[in-house]
Amino acid sequence: MSTRPGRDELAAFLRARREALVPSDVGLPPRIGASRTPGLRREEVAALAGVSVDYLVRLEQARDVRPSAQVVRSLSNALKLSSDQTGYLFTLAGHRAPERAAAPQVPTGIRHLLGDIAPLPAMVLNHRLDILAANDTMAALLLDIDDRPVSERNVLRMCFLDKRFDGFYEARDDVVRGAVADLRAAWVNHSHDEELAALIDELERGSTEFSRFWQSREVAVRNRGDKPMRHPLVGPVTVTFDVLTPLGDPDLRLIVYRPADAQSRSALDELVRQRQRRSGRHLRTI
Repeated sequence: MSTRPGRDELAAFLRARREALVPSDVGLPPRIGASRTPGLRREEVAALAGVSVDYLVRLEQARDVRPSAQVVRSLSNALKLSSDQTGYLFTLAGHRAPERAAAPQVPTGIRHLLGDIAPLPAMVLNHRLDILAANDTMAALLLDIDDRPVSERNVLRMCFLDKRFDGFYEARDDVVRGAVADLRAAWVNHSHDEELAALIDELERGSTEFSRFWQSREVAVRNRGDKPMRHPLVGPVTVTFDVLTPLGDPDLRLIVYRPADAQSRSALDELVRQRQRRSGRHLRTI
């Protein structure tokens, strides 16, 4: 961020984080006697970050200096910044924030929320569009997706590689084009994700349709809309959907479907009843 307000904030942030640390925080011995310098000295931070003291002084004085991403990372490590603080520092310095580690699992609170939302269909996706969790209504709507191997619970694999979904989406072209455009939007922030790269390779090899959409390089994130479907057990179902992102897990997406009309509501209710009769169980979450 090269504007004066941006440089001022970068300078103030570096000073504040330096002054918030004590030598023991970074493995340095305690000082003997009183010190007029709050927190770490510039010399100490500069040595830890591998930059000159003069360079750090210029940064903290809001001079017209644009540190490289490598220098920003070194300063972040030296100042023991959290992931949120590191992203803030990268943005202030005019760089894209580093990719966060993917959430290893769906938080318990969100899993409980899926159950609370039922009987409305709801599920949680990650940036690869893997279905990480779904309530019973959503699992039933998506052709008993919970009976499939975990590796196959992916929106794109369903659309392009699972023959059971042929004819499932009434506006198939719109749905699959949107899903690929969504994946393209996610890819730019996860280009080093080996699992994502493997998924894209699998889809390109397995579906010329996916390859065509992927190479078109359309980019779009849909946060709401309508989705007409034709379920083999209950017939036409049209839902409106909303996509919500948990603040603490920005790579997760909570997707909630609502019936768009009375016929669709009745179809969803019947779908749940049939599933319960088959399994003899009440609504649950996978």
